[in-house]
Formats: sequence, structure tokens, C-alpha cells
Amino acid sequence: METIVLSLGGSLIVPDRVDFDYLKKFKHVIERFISRGFRFVIVCGGGKTARDYQRAANSVGNLHPEDLDWLGIHATRINAHLLRTIFRDDAHPKIITDPTDKIDFKENILLAAGWKPGFSTDMDAVLLAENIGVKRLINLSNIDYVYDKDPKDFKNAKRFEELHWRDFRNIVGNKWNPGLNVPFDPVASKEAEKIGLTVIITNGKDLDNFERILDSKRFKGTTIH
Repeated sequence: METIVLSLGGSLIVPDRVDFDYLKKFKHVIERFISRGFRFVIVCGGGKTARDYQRAANSVGNLHPEDLDWLGIHATRINAHLLRTIFRDDAHPKIITDPTDKIDFKENILLAAGWKPGFSTDMDAVLLAENIGVKRLINLSNIDYVYDKDPKDFKNAKRFEELHWRDFRNIVGNKWNPGLNVPFDPVASKEAEKIGLTVIITNGKDLDNFERILDSKRFKGTTIH
């Protein structure tokens, strides 16, 4: 059996409201690949739920960055519980919140969420990959590729199909701030480079493309190694 670690962006789960139509299709894909011998570790992001709570808290008073992180972390946990409920028949009963714990699961799916302040669920996904001995991680977000600058603001933004960690980290920097919007968490990027992890960043909305990745076919996205 092949185990795949997925960092599932909260923007896919809760772009505005919970996207049940997307989740139905995502469930169908995952179940199809389970029938072919795959297992999945799915680490859930916080999405709009996290941003709404963080924005609300900041509008009332200036919050400590650690408290903003905790609001985001709890949003990831309710999203993970939502996914565990959807995949109940195939999922491990416990949601993993500490990716460094000893993990022994026999089920087809393991759900995970945020651990502690200082980084995003991308870091949790990296630590889980290291913990269970997986060398490839798929980051499902709302972008097709990594660019050298924001393509929404710059028409001449250059896209990358492949990058080395050194070059990627020059793009995203080294510091984490709660709510930071980058293709992959800078802290997680540093750890991924350190352990020799390959990360594929792709648009999780395009489930046909996601299937091509799982089938080891040509796909849209950026491979970082």
C-alpha cells in the first residue's frame, strides 16, 4: 500500500461556506484510490473559518500573534472533524493534533489538524510525512503553480513547474505570521528542505489533475525538492 500525505487547504473546504459539492467529489476520488491500494493522511487547513475568527478578534482589540494562531488552529480542528465524519467508515477514529506523537493506524485514512502556534498546517503535514516515513507530500491549495510574484498583481509573473527549496524559500521568506498567504509555509519549507521532502503544489479544485498526480502522469503544478 502507498501512503500519501495531503495538505488540504482550508480554502478548498471552506472557501466562503463549507463547499459540500467539492467535498462529495473529493470523497469519491479518495475512495476510488483507496480501492486501488492507497492510504491517505489528510491534514486540514482552517480556510475562511480561521480568517473570520482572526479578523473578528482583531477588530475588537489588538491580539497577541499566539492567540491569532490558536484561533486558526481550532478552525483546522473543526474542519478535520468534518472530514473525519465524511470519511467515517475509512478513517482512524482520532484526529491527530501532535504530528510528532507515535502514530499507528491501520485504517485507510488518517485525519490531522493544527498542533501549536508558530507555523501552519503545512508544517504539521511535513512533520507527519517525516514521522511515518513518506518522502512525497501533495499540497492541495487554490493555485495552479508557484510564481515568482503574485500573478493577480503582476502580468509578467513567472510560473515554475519545478523548483529547488533554496529558490522557493527566496520567494516566500523565512518568517511565519498568523494568516500569512503563501503557497507553502516558510517554516514548513525549511523543515522540508532539511529532511529531503518533495512537495507538489497544485490546485486542489481540479480533481482530474489531482488524479493525474496520483497516477504519476503529467500534471499541472509545481514540484519542489
